[in-house]
This record gives sequence, structure tokens and C-alpha cells, in this order.
Amino acid sequence: MSENPTTPPDLVDLLADAPSNWGKWGADDEVGALNYLGPEQVLAAVRLVSSGKVFTLQRLIGDPKGDPVWPGRTPAERIQVLDESNWDEGGSGPAYPGGLHYADDKIDAYLQGSTQYDALGHLWYGGKIYNGFDARTTVGGLDKASVQPIAERGIVGRAVLLDVARFRGKPTLDKGETFTHEDLLACAQAQGVEIQPRDILVVRTNFLQLFHEQGESFYEGFNEPGLVYSPELVRWFQDMEIPNLVTDTIANEVTVDPNSGVALVLHSALMRNLGVTLTEIADLERLAADCAEDGRYAFLYVAAPLNIAKAAGSPVNPVAIK
Repeated sequence: MSENPTTPPDLVDLLADAPSNWGKWGADDEVGALNYLGPEQVLAAVRLVSSGKVFTLQRLIGDPKGDPVWPGRTPAERIQVLDESNWDEGGSGPAYPGGLHYADDKIDAYLQGSTQYDALGHLWYGGKIYNGFDARTTVGGLDKASVQPIAERGIVGRAVLLDVARFRGKPTLDKGETFTHEDLLACAQAQGVEIQPRDILVVRTNFLQLFHEQGESFYEGFNEPGLVYSPELVRWFQDMEIPNLVTDTIANEVTVDPNSGVALVLHSALMRNLGVTLTEIADLERLAADCAEDGRYAFLYVAAPLNIAKAAGSPVNPVAIK
């Protein structure tokens, strides 16, 4: 492939020979590679727990420093509905027997505007979503491959933190910086941990630190660092039976492929074709610091996104237990 072609290829052509898991778990399957996480994987992951240390991986919604979101989305807004001022003289606070007062609030947010899971039907090309379902099934909400089956199932397994930023000796990766599955393997080797089949991959770039440092200028020439597409990388994900890719970036991969000029190729090659579940905007800083301190980069990972009917994605607060 040539560098920066004038006209990026269509995904139908670029991924014409890409591997697919459609039909592997039946014509009605909507959770894809999460099928790799059975009781055997759960029990093996539980045996990793030795210290009892717990790390939650959700970024704060409504952070006073701002919430990083995909360009064009707006950050979540928490709206106060009731508080003590509603019972001031002339207020509208409801009267309950006994005189109780209470606070109430709600949130207006993109379902993928915080730490979240993508539904397998979130993104597509060629008129087909994951498992060959027609893209018209997304009209008005996802009738197929929504986040609901993932939420109902839950995700539990062995996870490995791959601290690419620390491996490259940087506080944060640079805009548009890429890495491959071979880089992940080298990172794991340097950390003294083995990536095993059916592992959940948790990748740290610390790129979103730049959002807090740069503010709105962070979005100028927006191009996140991340994994870059190659047929070999996709084949490795398939051969390793990777169920879930978790990153601390907004979109899991380099935003625009430097080789083809195509946006979010791996969303298509991994999620749409292989059924790999994608988890984005994770906060990996406390976990990464602890892994660097004790040298243990494999741990029990537990997550369940909010169970929302027909949703293309859903917020989540994953838990890593060491």
C-alpha cells in the first residue's frame, strides 16, 4: 500500500480477503468473540487473584477538567432536579409524610461519551453489520448485535495490561503514533508476561492526558495513536482468539491509517468481521502504576456495560482484580 493515497480504498476492497467469524457461533449470535470466554477462562482468571487489590477503570463522568469525547459528540451533562433549595420558602419540593427531603438528578449523555463498550453492530460497511445482519436492522435502534446481549452476558476473563507508553519510555504516545501486534508481543516480553490465547488485551497509551493538558486544542488535527491495520495483525487476533480489546483512547486504534488513509479500519476488521468487542476511554493510570511496581501485568478482569435496549454502546466501569 502506498503512503497517503489520494483516494482511500473502500473498506469492501481493502478487507476483501480479511478473515471473518460470521456464523462461527451460529446465525443468531450477537456477542462474537466473547464466546471464547467460557467457565474455563473465568476459573483460570479467578486463580490470578492473590493480593485482593481492586482497580476500577472508568473515567469520571463530569470531570471538572473536562470529558474527552469523539469529535462531534458533546460531554455528558449532569442536571440537578431536586436539592435542599427546593424546600426553601415557596419551593417546589414534594411533601412526604415525616418530612423527608432528597436530592435527585439526571444525565444527558452520549452512550459512548465515557468509558464504554461498543455494541458489535455499532459500525459497519457494505450494508452488513457483525455476523451478516443487514445494516437496515440499525434503523431506529439496533435490533441485532446491540449492546444488550453483551450486557446480559458480562465479560470475565484473564486480562493483560500492555503499557505501550512505558515500554516506549514516554509519558504519553504522540498523535498518530502507531504500533502493531508485534509491538504488543515485545511489550509483553519486556514486562515479563505472556499473552495467552483468549486473553483480554488492555492497552495503555496515556494519550488522553494530553486532553487535560491542551483542552480544546487537543482536537486540532485529531488523530489518536493506536494499533495500525495489517492482514497479519487481524490474523493474529483471530488465531489468538482475542475476545476484547480495551484501551485508554477514544477509538481503540490509530484514527486514520497512515498506509491507506482509511478511518478506523480495525473497527471493521476486528469488530465487524471477527466479533472482537471494543472498550474505549478506560482510565488505566492507577492500574499501570501498580503493575509497574509489583511486576504483575496479568489479572482478573470483570465488566458489564449498562443494559440498554437497542443501544450502539453503553457506559461501563470495568474492574481489574490482582
